Amino acid sequence: MKRLFLTVVAALALTATFAKDEKANNVNNANAYDMTVNMSKLGDALKLTVDQMESVADVHKTFCGEMLIASQANDEDRKELMNKAITKDLRYMHYLLNDKQYRTYVMLLNTTLNNRGLNM
Repeated sequence: MKRLFLTVVAALALTATFAKDEKANNVNNANAYDMTVNMSKLGDALKLTVDQMESVADVHKTFCGEMLIASQANDEDRKELMNKAITKDLRYMHYLLNDKQYRTYVMLLNTTLNNRGLNM
């Protein structure tokens, strides 16, 4: 009886440990997909006009939402949703920004994705 009790306790302890690690991984995963940035610093880096700043903020807000949706998807769909979000963001930014601003934005986005381990 004592052995059975100790076996059950050990099994529960292992299950709790794995669940805790899985929850920590999910939190880290969600944090990696959180693409919020300081818009005034982005505006300074890209030398945005007031009109561009407002439009870029709207597009980026949509991009952040799509990336958070991708973070919650299963492994099979996550990559596809992330690629769609990035492609859509780049298409809209290319429309809003001039060539020099766009090149800088692409560099910043690639660096951010690489630093967070979300390489395409």
